[in-house]
Amino acid sequence: MNEATIFHALADPNRRALLDRLRLAELNATELRQGLGISQPAVSQHVAVLRKAGLIVASRQGRQVRYRIDPDGLRPLLDWLQRYQGFWPQRLDNLQTLLEEMDHE
Repeated sequence: MNEATIFHALADPNRRALLDRLRLAELNATELRQGLGISQPAVSQHVAVLRKAGLIVASRQGRQVRYRIDPDGLRPLLDWLQRYQGFWPQRLDNLQTLLEEMDHE
């Protein structure tokens, strides 16, 4: 999956909330929906987007479908972020130097 699809999936706060719940446990759609204040059809649509992005996978257990995070689904996002990894140490070093200079004034 490409990072644009993943960014699209993560752009919605409800989908991020669903992922946060799945970070803690494997859940079915009803369990995912609890406390979010969104309808079951909306959860189904959000789950479909997350599955299409490769961020979650489904498994059938009897009559229930349970969802869990697919850690490999985040790989394209991590690869994209690593391109910018070298940018931050220099910026943080510059910030630290500036803060130290301000403390000595």
